Amino acid sequence: MNKFFLIVHILAAILTVGPITIAASMFPPLVKKMLTAETPDAGGLQVLHRITQVYAWASLAVPLFGFALAGSMHVMGEAWLIISIVLTLAAALVLAYLVVPAQSAVLAVAGGTREERAGVLPKAKLLSMTSGIFALLWLVVLVLMVVKPGHHAG
Repeated sequence: MNKFFLIVHILAAILTVGPITIAASMFPPLVKKMLTAETPDAGGLQVLHRITQVYAWASLAVPLFGFALAGSMHVMGEAWLIISIVLTLAAALVLAYLVVPAQSAVLAVAGGTREERAGVLPKAKLLSMTSGIFALLWLVVLVLMVVKPGHHAG
């Protein structure tokens, strides 16, 4: 059963967290283009926002199968796993409370005047930072999952 949980956990991470990270990272550069365009096209932004939202819900499979795997392997008390869980929660909170709302705020003024769009520039800069933090958190989780510092089992 461990191999099944491991395969589904890794597959879910690749198929959900990867696209969220890419979509969130691609959003800010497109916002900058939109802010400077004479006739803004928010189509690409809407697609990236939708990917971020839908895949965020699908990514709940990652910790679900991760907990199943950790429980069956009896490693729930390992420091690397506890840190990974905390960082995964932090990444989820950054996504839910910073990245997605900022994307929504940008999309709300995407069809507006140049002045209205310029007013969203601070949110766009914040979005670049929070998207980077989200990606960095997942990178650290990935390293912890592979390296498993202090792991006691064979």
